[in-house]
Amino acid sequence: MERELYKWQEECLGKWFACRGRGIVQAVTGSGKTLLALEGARRLDRKLNGKLLVRIVVPTGVLLRQWNRSIKEFQNSYPHGTEESSETDAPQTGKIGLRGSGYRDWSGCKYMIYVVNSARYELARQILSELRRGEAVLLIADECHRYESEQNRLIFEFLPYIKPYEKRFYSLGLTATLPSGQARQYLTGVLGRRIYSYKMADASALRTVCPYDLFHIGLSFQWGERAEYEEMSERMLLLYRKLLQAHPILDKLNQKERFELLRRIAGDKKGKLAETASLYMGLSYKRRSLVCQARARIACAFDLTERLDPKEKILIFGERIAQAEELYLLLRERYPGRVGRYHSRMGQQANKNVLERFRDGELRILIACKAVDEGLDVPDATIGIILSGTSTQRQRVQRLGRILRKKENGSGASLYYLHVTESSEDACFLPEGGEKRIYELTYNLEERKFLHPAYDSLAEEVLDRLLREGAPVETVKAARQCLEAGQVRSDWTLSAGDIARRIRAAKYVRERNYWICMKRLGVAASAHELQTLQGKR
Repeated sequence: MERELYKWQEECLGKWFACRGRGIVQAVTGSGKTLLALEGARRLDRKLNGKLLVRIVVPTGVLLRQWNRSIKEFQNSYPHGTEESSETDAPQTGKIGLRGSGYRDWSGCKYMIYVVNSARYELARQILSELRRGEAVLLIADECHRYESEQNRLIFEFLPYIKPYEKRFYSLGLTATLPSGQARQYLTGVLGRRIYSYKMADASALRTVCPYDLFHIGLSFQWGERAEYEEMSERMLLLYRKLLQAHPILDKLNQKERFELLRRIAGDKKGKLAETASLYMGLSYKRRSLVCQARARIACAFDLTERLDPKEKILIFGERIAQAEELYLLLRERYPGRVGRYHSRMGQQANKNVLERFRDGELRILIACKAVDEGLDVPDATIGIILSGTSTQRQRVQRLGRILRKKENGSGASLYYLHVTESSEDACFLPEGGEKRIYELTYNLEERKFLHPAYDSLAEEVLDRLLREGAPVETVKAARQCLEAGQVRSDWTLSAGDIARRIRAAKYVRERNYWICMKRLGVAASAHELQTLQGKR
């Protein structure tokens, strides 16, 4: 029996086997890398008559427990003892061993999952010992971009010694974002070359992720914030000019390489240049913190949740724990019992509980910091809000992937990216890849209003028409509220047939009124398009 996989997964496994079971797979978050790896291990184990040992390395304890759960579910999905499946068709269902994050199971289990902190000091020795005694070993490196640091390279120390046994060694690296340069060269040297790349555009074209709407929401500094930002920027410019005179290559490096060089200069601790580099880096961090914690972000995120569909589950991404806690307290007061937060200070059990409550639907809104960026199987959410952004492309891909997992009902997703327009922060969030529509909005903190010029013009037309028709004041007021909610959604762009079906399916008066307003907006938009076409003729 073969498990039914997506076409890309079958192609990928075909290439992996063609490369003798060595290689790295780069696939967008939420596309099924874990299933790919487990099915690859099962098929390889069957080829080896059940003699394969599987060793999995993960960066965190959360991922260790997630892989443990995934392996058990995978094993249970195969029938055992039936006429259709032989003993070697299904994976061995013995005990799964866990090492790290408080676990210290026997290391001889068929499946062993290691947190990298523990793997550094024992995995290389363990794999070498297993190969020497004639075993076949598959090493799965999850989030493999994490393992090129000097300390984490210890997990690959066995490689120079396996020449006599290398035909029995297999490897599979998994990542959403494979690094470039020397880091990439190292990883491909130990795990094998990149054998497959499955990007957002591929996932969208093959419908393995859902389509999405991307809302860029521009924010403004408050007066004190703007003055502080401009002062720091001027000081940084003067310092950078001095550094550039001594190291002209700085202008030719990307951001990561530039800061690595500046760290080396600052670490020299000799002379004024080291002091200049240290001051520049300190100001850069402070300026980034100022942008990240701009006061408008909390208010914008709060007002946004007020306007979103109350049936949708929302995942809010933040960079700073204090900021996440501040928003959590505000939303908890507004939606008692429906809001949770997930971050490193919460504790393992508390974080586990909040994910379960979010998965079960008890919580509607989850506020999370960087802890959910990597690998974590976050329960389905249809809406993502980037409270404070990141310049790291890897984190952008991962955060987008959290809401793009294919939905059973075929619905799409929405991502809201909050950015300060007067800063060096990017104005766009992952503009390439995926089936998406982009909407540009701004947020006015003083008036607590969103501005969306194309939409706002149509909304005013709808309200004016209601007034001309003699609609009661209460009707116009209710319509205005519905139109304010629709301003931060893309419902007004749906087809007339879709909107009509939603009007019929509405259970509550307010919901029905909302869709009637969207219908009127759609009619107004169509009339404008017709006038434009006639004007061109």
